[in-house]
Amino acid sequence: MPFTLFVIGNIASGKSTACSYLARSGARHLDLDVIAKSLYVPGSAIVDSIAEAFGWDVLDESGEVRSSVLAQRAFVDEDSVHQLNEIVHPFLLDYLSNILLPVPCCSLVVPTPELTVVEISAPASFTDAFGLADEVIAITAPLETRRARAIERGMSGSDFDARSDLQPSEDELIMMADTVIDNSVADDTLFRSLDLWLEDRGIRLTDGK
Repeated sequence: MPFTLFVIGNIASGKSTACSYLARSGARHLDLDVIAKSLYVPGSAIVDSIAEAFGWDVLDESGEVRSSVLAQRAFVDEDSVHQLNEIVHPFLLDYLSNILLPVPCCSLVVPTPELTVVEISAPASFTDAFGLADEVIAITAPLETRRARAIERGMSGSDFDARSDLQPSEDELIMMADTVIDNSVADDTLFRSLDLWLEDRGIRLTDGK
């Protein structure tokens, strides 16, 4: 049976690394951040709602969302983040539901991947969609470890701190998950944990895992 896995984790926890690994192994990978941006079609209801909430100058001359400007206004405090989520998430939930729960057709059989992995960067505001998943995995790592990783990748410490302050604590993240994978060590422990998870669930992907 096809399996849907939601992967959650705070910034620099390794959730994207985990999802990319599973995708390379043959899973279908859906990134909610990427999907959300794909919905920002000029003139659409979602774009108009964003502009009304955060200012019409978040759009460029062609009506495209200027991501950097939107980020400066939407990620300054919890209320602003919540406001953006309230606009985007209904559209995102509909889109995701259509992918994960396709309407059966009387004459067409659409192949379904053995494993679909959905990467979620803001899980606290998307828990109403967790019913679409067979399981939720949290990828965790200590705050200082994540901070060091982010800085090594080029993010400033102040930027990391500002973003991290708007995310759930590691304990809150763990409470949302069915399974927790610790990614505090810089070796292949994460990949071995994912391989073991696949084996335990009886999921065989295209590369034989």
